[in-house]
Amino acid sequence: MTAFLNLTKAIAGCALAMPLATNAREVQKPNIIFFLVDDMGWLDSSVAYGNETYPLNMRYHTPNMKRLSEKGTVFTSAYACPVSSPTRTSLMSGMNAAHSKITDFTTAIPGIPSDASHKPEALKNDVLIHPDWNWNGISPIDSIPHTVKVTPMTQILKDDGYYTIHVGKGHWAAAGTPAASPYNLGFCVNVAGQVAGKPTSYYGEENYGNTKDKWSTFSTMNMTEYYGSNIHLTEALTREALKTLDYPIKNNLPFYLYMAHHGVHTPITPDPRFVQKYLDAGLDQGQANYASLIEGVDKSLGDIMDYLESHKIADNTIIIFLADNGGNSENKSKGGIIHTQNEPLREGKGSCYEGGVRVPMMVYWPDKTHAGTRIDTPVIAEDLYPTIIEMAGIKEYTTVQDIDGKSLVKLISTGKDPLIRTDRELVFHFPHQWKPYQLEDIDYLTSMRKGDWKIVYRHRTQQLELYNLKEDIGERNNLATKNKKKLKEMATILSMKLRDWNSPMPTLRATGQQIPYPDELELVYK
Repeated sequence: MTAFLNLTKAIAGCALAMPLATNAREVQKPNIIFFLVDDMGWLDSSVAYGNETYPLNMRYHTPNMKRLSEKGTVFTSAYACPVSSPTRTSLMSGMNAAHSKITDFTTAIPGIPSDASHKPEALKNDVLIHPDWNWNGISPIDSIPHTVKVTPMTQILKDDGYYTIHVGKGHWAAAGTPAASPYNLGFCVNVAGQVAGKPTSYYGEENYGNTKDKWSTFSTMNMTEYYGSNIHLTEALTREALKTLDYPIKNNLPFYLYMAHHGVHTPITPDPRFVQKYLDAGLDQGQANYASLIEGVDKSLGDIMDYLESHKIADNTIIIFLADNGGNSENKSKGGIIHTQNEPLREGKGSCYEGGVRVPMMVYWPDKTHAGTRIDTPVIAEDLYPTIIEMAGIKEYTTVQDIDGKSLVKLISTGKDPLIRTDRELVFHFPHQWKPYQLEDIDYLTSMRKGDWKIVYRHRTQQLELYNLKEDIGERNNLATKNKKKLKEMATILSMKLRDWNSPMPTLRATGQQIPYPDELELVYK
């Protein structure tokens, strides 16, 4: 009964603001759909984001992603954070994760940070001690410890008259804090969003994990209509998303739909609708299971696009497609050979190498994007905060946080923007150990891209690496000793960023001292 009352109150609160939205609708405020995929790699579709079609692109059947790419604009150098919560909070706050200090995933366990909750023994044995960080995530109020107070992007949209809808995975904040609920972040409607970082089951037959043998705080909530059915979670969330659009369409209201799929996160289990074709193509069971999850997400995208066309609102609806981090490359359940699943990119989820942070991104904006165009300018997740607000036609707004992202509106509509430099600095910061076991190319890394150049800082060994991504997208040819001038330049800029943001840095267990900033490693430059 309480949940029903909260939902009724939230919808009523949005409805009360609708006279403002009706006036806005007269000038054709666009609908906006943000389609976010969990753990999808840069090569995990038939859309070629690189300068060539790689073997992995040929593995997947994603006609609807291809359809969107042909209608809109493909970003070939789009970036997110190494893991989920930092990206999702950057989207909601406009802040770089190294600035917000949300550098790992938030937890479903109240009062315990994720980087300590599931690997205490491993952490005790490491040469580093993880830093203090905002492990409770974002918050709309300032009295919650280990959070950063923000003005959520969705609150700005809602205040402007948008009917704001959340479907799927939230993961912005720890259990027991306000931002664990989408309603506290400016959403009018919430379907299944809470603290979970992944589902415990994709199957309706297993009640999406709400059974005696599978239940945990990660089990998908508020989907009882589908319990006992053969409807896959990806399909169920899509159906619910389309149901939520009925109200704003009938009432001629602009809407913002945040469609945040759990797919293709673990558990890597088959989507029965699609798996057989991949087995028949010769993939092993894990590879086929993963490919079937990808195709399930692709069908969801197609169903939403078809819905927009059938309701005659496609010509006034923006679609933004993004993944929250690189594809997982160390999970054996994906099949194949671990640490190769994103080739030619190096490593995957959790890493600050390209495989962990370079992600698929597309934008379709009717009458603004040009069909089939590609933009090579590097962009990053926090850019989408000011971008979406400008897309909505909101010219004046205030935030309690400093915004690091840059609006991509001009870049999207014209293909260039002098304010979005091709050589601007993009920072990726993961001062943590991800798993109970050590992962050399994933744990305790910081990196920065600036133009074609990329610097990587290994915290455990205090070593720097330098790569030219134009010539070496796989980051295999370390130029640190061959180009010390460029290395020092990059280290200086990266260090300035980390200092200015007071970014969390690990300490050495032996001395209790913080590790040096990159520009303090003088021996490297001699």
